[in-house]
Amino acid sequence: MRSVVAVLIANHNELGRTEIEVLSVGVRLAEDLGGTLTAVLLGEPPASFAPSCFSYGVNRVAVAEGPVFSAYQPIAFSAAIKQVIRTIGGDVLLFPSTTSGLELAPLSGHKLGASVVMDAVGVDGKVDGGGIRIHKPVFGGKAQSLLIARKAPVVVALRMRSIAPVAKQENTPGEIIKVPVTVTSPAGTWRLVDRNVEQSEGLRLEDARIVVSGGRGLGGKENFACLEELSRVLGAALGASRAAVDLGWVPSTWQIGQTGKKIAPDLYLAVGISGASQHMVGIAGAKHIVAINKDDKAPIFQMAELGVIEDYREFIPKLIEAVKKRKASATTL
Repeated sequence: MRSVVAVLIANHNELGRTEIEVLSVGVRLAEDLGGTLTAVLLGEPPASFAPSCFSYGVNRVAVAEGPVFSAYQPIAFSAAIKQVIRTIGGDVLLFPSTTSGLELAPLSGHKLGASVVMDAVGVDGKVDGGGIRIHKPVFGGKAQSLLIARKAPVVVALRMRSIAPVAKQENTPGEIIKVPVTVTSPAGTWRLVDRNVEQSEGLRLEDARIVVSGGRGLGGKENFACLEELSRVLGAALGASRAAVDLGWVPSTWQIGQTGKKIAPDLYLAVGISGASQHMVGIAGAKHIVAINKDDKAPIFQMAELGVIEDYREFIPKLIEAVKKRKASATTL
């Protein structure tokens, strides 16, 4: 295995953290294997998207072109990926664990006759006799399995926020090739009825250095107001457990966990969150976890670096006041 391919959906103006993580795994794997890294761009790639890939170690960018990319359709897109790979080659295909990536990875793997591994947190080529190693969490993140693939092709979907990005290099050269795709959307199987894009304000959960998150223990939608104030004084993003989302207290875009967003902030403040294993999967990459819960038997205290056993209604206002005083004193110095 020498040819590594990162498959990216180009649906915005520049590379985001998710795409950079996939490229970072790809460049390290290509170095291990003594091979090359190609970024395959699907969709409507803007002019700035392809060249920026070279800044993260990509050797060439293959831009897939065709009418099929006018609207996302997983069956047609996966067929297009097969056509592109048959044209440019590819032993290891890396996908992000985005909504589209989680659909396209297994579909593409099936069409290519490849081995497929989902939710991987690391891939390397340090295998005697050739092949690659794939690291994958199991049992809700309580253990990690090591898989060895020796036969190409292999498709791997990478968990977001689990990879350290490589450093960006300026003015790096590379080759851009255009690959015409003749695939068309299958008639009668799927059609786009409508598309709604939710506009979010403030920091994105995936990019925030500090995240303040609330759970069922807050007792109601209106009680998230104190967390919103805390997030403002800390310069943090707001998140929530699945329980709070299911109860309709906060938008689904706030959800953190196995079925929500995976984050890796420097500091994670969990308020009124019990700490079920599904939620902990989403914050496995957090550097520091602080739990605030009046239930001293809450499982989250087993994972937290610091635990505060107190009613959040009493503690959060004091914390907000303390942060404000600290900021005020720092400003006067």
